[in-house]
Amino acid sequence: MILSLEAPTVADIQNIGAVIARNAQPGDLVMLTGPLGAGKTTMTQGIARGLGVKGAVSSPTFVIAQIHHGTQLDLVHVDAYRLTSIEELDALDLDASLEESLTVVEWGAGKVEVLSEDRLELFIERPQGADLGLEPEDLFVDAPRVIKVHAHGHRGQELQQILAAEIADASWESTTE
Repeated sequence: MILSLEAPTVADIQNIGAVIARNAQPGDLVMLTGPLGAGKTTMTQGIARGLGVKGAVSSPTFVIAQIHHGTQLDLVHVDAYRLTSIEELDALDLDASLEESLTVVEWGAGKVEVLSEDRLELFIERPQGADLGLEPEDLFVDAPRVIKVHAHGHRGQELQQILAAEIADASWESTTE
């Protein structure tokens, strides 16, 4: 089952992230996929807020991984965009922190699935302007997004069901395919 969520604003993306965070458990893995400017880091900021992380959360593009200490759970935030091999992923030693924190990986498709069979994958689509080839900075900040949530494994399915229920209670637009 694929859960499809509409997020008209940046605040909605962050609220979805906060829902994930409030229901996260140590060892959970969330993968974020989408084009430049889709909202991957924005989603991570919402997750961080939901975990009680203090301070700014930005994309760890050049440092690859950052650990943010939260009041609920620690967040390991990874940007796998520059990773080109499984050896580079292994060098990050994510296995060491995977079981005790929530790990969120941007650009992880095809790279980090080996970390856990149980995971939540969010594909963030930014349709406005995307077909026109506009650069991310040329798009409106609050351009509506569609977030497709794919669950893998038992824990991924649990998180997806919780997310669907909480979004429905909040009267956000969602569908299942």
